[in-house]
Amino acid sequence: MTGTIVNIILVLIGGGIGLFFGNRLPERVKHTVMAILGLFTFMIGIQMFLGTQNPITVLLAMLVGGLLGEWWQIEEGLVRFSALMEKRFARGDGSTETNFVVGMTTASLLFIIGPMAILGSIQDGLSGDFTLLLIKSILDFFAAMAFASTLGVGVLFSIIPLLVYQGGITLLAGTADAFLSEAMVTEMTAAGGVILAALAISSLLEIKKIRVGNLLPALLVAPLITPLLAALLGSLGWGN
Repeated sequence: MTGTIVNIILVLIGGGIGLFFGNRLPERVKHTVMAILGLFTFMIGIQMFLGTQNPITVLLAMLVGGLLGEWWQIEEGLVRFSALMEKRFARGDGSTETNFVVGMTTASLLFIIGPMAILGSIQDGLSGDFTLLLIKSILDFFAAMAFASTLGVGVLFSIIPLLVYQGGITLLAGTADAFLSEAMVTEMTAAGGVILAALAISSLLEIKKIRVGNLLPALLVAPLITPLLAALLGSLGWGN
C-alpha cells in the first residue's frame, strides 16, 4: 500500500497549502482555477471513454450501475457521511449544501475514479511497483491544492474514501488479477471516464446537478458484463 500512503500524504500537503493560501486569493482567481480544473477533468473523462472497444458495454454499465446506485443511495450516503465529518471536525451545522460537503464528496470522487487509481492500485498490490500511483499522487496534489483553496477543509477528509478504495483494491489485487482481463479493464476505465465527465459537469463547472456518486456501481458492472456482451455480439456476428 506504499502508493496509496504516498497519495494520501500528497493530498494532505496540497490541501494544507490550498487552505493556507485560500483566503489570500481573489474570488475571480478561485473561479478561474475551478473552471480550468473542471474543463481538464471533463477532457480527461472524454479521453478515457474514447478508449472503449464497445460503447454499448459502457452504456449498459452506466444504466445498470446508475439504477443500482439510486437503489443503494450511494450519493446520499456520501453526503450524510460528509455532513457527519463536518459536524464532528469542522463544527458545521450538518447542512448538505456547505462547502465542506461539496469539497469532500467532489474531491473523493475525483481522487478515486480513473485508470491510474484502479491500475496503479493493482500494480502496487501485485508487484510493489507504485509508479502509476506516484504520478496520480502528483496530479492529486495540485487538485487538492486547488480544491482546498476554494472549497475548504472538507477536501482533506477525502483521504478516508481514498484509503478505503485504493487500499482495498491493492489488498485484493491478487484475487482481481485472476479474473480481470485487458478488455474488462478497458471498459471499466471507459465507464470511469463517463463518471469523471459527469463530475466535471455537476460539481466543478456547475452546469447541471448530477448524482455522480450513484454512478459508481458502473465501475463494477462494466467488467462483469464485458465478456457476456462480447459473447452475445459474437454469436450475432457483430465485431467488438
